[in-house]
Amino acid sequence: MDPARKSPFAEAQAPAPPQDHGTQRSDAQGSAKDLQRDLDERLRHNFSEPPGDVSSNHQASARTFLNVRRLLKIAIGLAIIAVFGWLPLRAIWQTSSVEAVVNARLVTLRTPIDGQVTTKSDRPTPLSSIAEGDTILRVVNPRGERTRLDDLRRQVSRLDNERPSLAAKLATAQAAQQDLARQAAQFREGRILQLEARIAEIQSAIEAAGARREEAVAAVERATSLARTGNVSSVELNRLTREQAVAQQTETGARRRLDAAKVELTAARQGTYLGDSYNDRPSSVQREEEMRQRAEDLKADLAHADAETNWLNGEIASEQFRYIGRAEADIKAPVAGRIWEMMTSPGEDVRAGQPLLKLLDCSGAVVTANVTESVYNLLQLGEPATFEPNDGGPSVEGTVANLTGASGAPANLAINPDALSKEPYRVTVSLPSSDSVVKDCNVGRTGRVVFRHDASKS
Repeated sequence: MDPARKSPFAEAQAPAPPQDHGTQRSDAQGSAKDLQRDLDERLRHNFSEPPGDVSSNHQASARTFLNVRRLLKIAIGLAIIAVFGWLPLRAIWQTSSVEAVVNARLVTLRTPIDGQVTTKSDRPTPLSSIAEGDTILRVVNPRGERTRLDDLRRQVSRLDNERPSLAAKLATAQAAQQDLARQAAQFREGRILQLEARIAEIQSAIEAAGARREEAVAAVERATSLARTGNVSSVELNRLTREQAVAQQTETGARRRLDAAKVELTAARQGTYLGDSYNDRPSSVQREEEMRQRAEDLKADLAHADAETNWLNGEIASEQFRYIGRAEADIKAPVAGRIWEMMTSPGEDVRAGQPLLKLLDCSGAVVTANVTESVYNLLQLGEPATFEPNDGGPSVEGTVANLTGASGAPANLAINPDALSKEPYRVTVSLPSSDSVVKDCNVGRTGRVVFRHDASKS
């Protein structure tokens, strides 16, 4: 190194002559500025006019550094162009939507009765997650019509009051019927014994009449033989002949009375009584039959009362169920989802058919997208599609479910498809119910739909 050209660092490190403190501080500031100025001049001079081999080496190193730096900048620029330029190119080359949003159908719950809206202690909010079958609201009508229910209950009370009286009358009639039946049985047994005794008496009379007939026949035969010899007159013979005829007719009459007595006995054993001085049944039997008929009527009335009571109890249960249905109604969620809009408040009076709230059907979430006309004409129902959320979440596989074109989608959706205004052609893509997007019911989540269109089919 040239000794005439000293390093500024060496000069800066050279000891300064001792001075006082005031002048020393000002001289130090001035020497620092001079030192910085001298250093800048020397460096500028070194890069502009390199002396000898050392200056050539420094210049080559500087040029190499500048070239590497320039190449590095070019590579970084190319990488930025590749990254940020590929995404628009890929969007142009892919069959995709212009914009898309997660959507779901709305279920409007209406009140079936007139009444006042009440709710549980945990009042539902639009952020509340509702499971299928959960009770959301309740409508109570304290002025429900219950006239028929009260009438049915009065009829049951009347029958319940009449039943003990019917039961007591039936018991009395049955006791009287049993007593009359006992009397009729006793009369029947006595009548049978009487007829049997009469038959025995008639049989004895028949035997006596037979003996007299035989005696009369013997006397006539004897008189006839004596009349031939003249020992018996014809008058005596005629008298004996008349006695024989009387004895024979007497025996015949006794046999006829025996037959009549046997007929009466047979009828008495069968429960029918024959005679000249009375009708076919005695008064005890007739009264027993009347009492039996009365007991049967009372039994039928009691059975009818019981049957009517059972029927009225069934009607009361049905009418009470209908009254409860008219007096209060639980508004339950028909599907799993969350509340989208509350259209009433607790304590409000509502009319039958009035809408109470709108519920998102999260079990059937869809994606509503709009596409260009060229993309729309390539799509077909049932072809696969992929929803890519804009927030970088995982993609969701779905299926093209509806192609509505430029017309409004005929569906009760939470977000009107007309809100997608960049392109007029609209497509609906159904999502699987097991996906987290559907489970979380992220209605309004934006993204784009990529259609895996097979060009060979078109």
